[in-house]
Amino acid sequence: MSEGHTGVWAIVLAAGAGSRFGGGKLLARLGGRPIIETVLDNLREAPVDKTIVVVGADAQSLREVCMRYGVRTVANREWERGQSTSVLAGLRACSGRAAVVLLGDQPFVGADAVERLVAAFAEGANVAVATYGGKRRNPVLFSREVWPLLETELAGDEGARSVLRRHPELVVEVPCEGVGDPTDVDTREDLRRLEEMRGIVGGYKMAEGRKSRPKNVR
Repeated sequence: MSEGHTGVWAIVLAAGAGSRFGGGKLLARLGGRPIIETVLDNLREAPVDKTIVVVGADAQSLREVCMRYGVRTVANREWERGQSTSVLAGLRACSGRAAVVLLGDQPFVGADAVERLVAAFAEGANVAVATYGGKRRNPVLFSREVWPLLETELAGDEGARSVLRRHPELVVEVPCEGVGDPTDVDTREDLRRLEEMRGIVGGYKMAEGRKSRPKNVR
């Protein structure tokens, strides 16, 4: 975690069963350690005050990893109803002025992408969404002012995308090319490709052909 207080908490969504992967996805090893560890390690460098990990399937094993990082876990007993339930579970447990939501299966979204969203919040953004090549992806930051809207409108497995489409006036897009990569792990083949993306000396090859600073992925 960076020094100082930003009022921003991180919420990592890690409740899904990973059925396309065959189960146990976030505990699968990337670079010799569980995927979820890379995500948590990235957040140590990010300007967030606290981190919450929302768990559902594989809850006990994920809690054991999170304990080593001093990270709080929140159980989502409704995780099978879709990603929206995990977002809401995380927000209900959050005491910050804003929350940046990340996916547990995107290990190459680095601290610098989070930092850009936090900067946008400091400049007045209610919702800040990372873009890569002009396309909205993750992470996404929500100020506390919009949490009641999410409580009302979030549903299903789409996360916040439909809400953002309905309220474009709230959204600030934040380009994150070259400082993060939103590639996710859905299948074991995805994991193999991500392993190939890893560069030398702890870096990794970015989607735009550049490398991140080695501090973010070891």
